[in-house]
Formats: sequence, C-alpha cells, structure tokens
Amino acid sequence: MEKTSVFAEKEDVSKNGMHRRKFLGILGGSASVVAVAAACNNDDDDNGTPYDGAVIGADGTVDLGRGDVGILNYAYALEQLEAAFYTKVVTDSASVFSADELSLLTDIRDHEIAHREFLKAALGSKGVPDLAVDFSAVTFSDRNSVLTTAKTFEDLGVSAYNGAGKLIVSADYLLLAGKIVSVEARHAAYIRDLISNGSFADATAVDAASGLDAINDPMTVLAAADPFITTKISAANLPTS
Repeated sequence: MEKTSVFAEKEDVSKNGMHRRKFLGILGGSASVVAVAAACNNDDDDNGTPYDGAVIGADGTVDLGRGDVGILNYAYALEQLEAAFYTKVVTDSASVFSADELSLLTDIRDHEIAHREFLKAALGSKGVPDLAVDFSAVTFSDRNSVLTTAKTFEDLGVSAYNGAGKLIVSADYLLLAGKIVSVEARHAAYIRDLISNGSFADATAVDAASGLDAINDPMTVLAAADPFITTKISAANLPTS
C-alpha cells in the first residue's frame, strides 16, 4: 500500500524554487493571510463562544472543528490531498505526458501547494495536522489512470467549494473560497480537455438548465475522498445550513 505524508514534497518544491513568497503571491499576498488569520482568531458564534479548530480524538480521528474555521479546515484537508497527488504526478508520471502537458500539470501542482500553504498559515494552531494519503489505487505510469483520478479530484474540489459557500459566515472566508474555486475550475477544465478535447464545459460538468457547476455538501465530498485519505476525518461539527 502506498501511503505518505502530504508534506513529503516540501523539499522537492524548495529545490525547484517554489518559495513562500510565490505561494502567497498567487493568492493575493501576505495581507490576505493576515486578514484570514485574524478572522480565524476572532471567529465566534452568536453567543460569543469561540469556534474551536481541529481536534484529534483518542482513536486518531481528526475533527475538522466548528463554524467557519471548520469549513477552512475542510478546504485545507482537500488541498493537502490535491497537492500530494499532483506532486506524485509530476515526479512519477512524466513519461506519459508531453513536455507541454507536464509543464501545465506542474503549474497545477504549484497552485495546489499554494492553496495548501495559504490555508495552513491562515489557520495556524487551529488547522488539521498533516494528513496521510493513499494513492495505491492509482497507476502513475498509466495516463488514463492519472487523468481519471485528477478529474475526480478537480470536479470534487469545485463542487466542494461551491457547496461550502452557503455555509460560510465571514466575508473574508467567502472571498478566499471564491478565489480558490475559480482556480480549481480552471484545473478541472484543463484535465477534462486532456481526457476528451472540448469536454471542459459539457453536461457532465455544467448543468445545462442553470448554467452552474455541481454542488456537493461536505459529507458527500469527504466520503468520495475517503479512499485516498488514510487519516480518519470527522465533519460532524461542521455547519449544515
């Protein structure tokens, strides 16, 4: 079984020149981190009770937490998964993609790492720990296996941010989610076109009647991601409406 910490790629990223300044620049700079981190620290419910961050139970299950902080942890968990996946794609699947394709997949890797690092910095001590992932079901030497998994992750990510939007109270958090989901949608479109040219906005991606992307709630998204995440995650305390 192929299990690894999602932060194992940090050394490789450093060697390739992806530094913190670039991470922050992609999402609007350090000021954005400060604003979101401040919101995390001051995040209270209507009764003035602080929203707790992630909690690790006696059995090792990671509870994402409550309120907006819990939603950010939910996003952070998904970004950890995507960053780990694309890091393996770039290192282990180079032979099945053209130079141009690999260059764009490397860009996607860098974006996902930027999202992960941004959320990690913003959440601080309230963030979930480094998650363990399992990509043993993916054959990284097979183009179809890699792209099918990438499509699953990208479509899932877009639907996750879309579904979480209505649950977010803080305007700062909603702005952050909007910035990230627009990038995730670009990724999804590119991956879909690699699989079948022109399918980036077909009926399986966008509802023809509403013109909108799919929406999934956290429980549905985490259930779909569960086969790839070894660390047990609980969303029991996340808001539902």
